[in-house]
Amino acid sequence: MVLERLFGKSLEEGEFIELDTASVDTPSGKIPIRVEKIDDFSDSDRIQKAVRDGSIVLAKIKSLKDKDLSELKRAIDKLRKTCVAINGDIAGIDEDWIVLCPSFAHIAREM
Repeated sequence: MVLERLFGKSLEEGEFIELDTASVDTPSGKIPIRVEKIDDFSDSDRIQKAVRDGSIVLAKIKSLKDKDLSELKRAIDKLRKTCVAINGDIAGIDEDWIVLCPSFAHIAREM
């Protein structure tokens, strides 16, 4: 159904479409930085995927902190384990934000 809307034709099971990725306009050498919001524990899955895919993520945690502190701790622990597994980095910024980095970046903590 989604493919019909994107490409204007329906596909039979087992059929595929070749996409020309050379025409995709992506700036080379630029690192994606995503700004996310953690409202629920399930939001950690989306953030986890973004970090694994190579994005630096700034995540606002205030709404979950205000709603359920134990769920926030579970979410941050899950994200921390992901960062450790991919040799990334995670740190808190102020009381309401965290930053997560993949393996090619680190958080400078010197002030």
